[in-house]
Amino acid sequence: MIEVRVHGRGGQGGVTSAEMLAIAAINEGKFAQAFPSFGPERRGAPVVAFARVSEKRIRNRTKVYTPDVVMVLDPSVLSIVDVTEGLKSDGMLVINSAKSIADLRTEFGFKTSLARVDATHIALQELGLPITNTTMLGAAVKAAELVPVEALVGPLEARFGRIAAKNIKALRRAYAETEIELV
Repeated sequence: MIEVRVHGRGGQGGVTSAEMLAIAAINEGKFAQAFPSFGPERRGAPVVAFARVSEKRIRNRTKVYTPDVVMVLDPSVLSIVDVTEGLKSDGMLVINSAKSIADLRTEFGFKTSLARVDATHIALQELGLPITNTTMLGAAVKAAELVPVEALVGPLEARFGRIAAKNIKALRRAYAETEIELV
């Protein structure tokens, strides 16, 4: 089983990211679940969402304590939340940042495998808004091979309707532009 934790801010689509990943996995014949963890937070407040993907039925319904993959939709969260908390030693941290992997390691002391993409820049160019959820899905599926990138197309079309094409373009572009450094 692969467990994923998504860090973002309210209104950025972190919950939607987890849901789209789960739907894509189910469509690929896997078992999956997705759920948020937040209270009465307002738009812009830090939020967390979770997803699980497995070849076998998932019976665990608790939040993800030891993720295999952590996605960070908003780089400002890095200075207020320990996004690596519980991350498995062979886990993958996937960050939205304009900074290089070397700069992220120096600034935050990350010692895990790391992937980065400037998802905000891509989202602004492709969507016209700094909403990075679908963009970061592209980065995450490249970095952690959760599902094939094309498995996300159907769920995005179903969810976003007439604006799906822009989201799919952002997804594919992030997939292509994601840089990965394994440790």
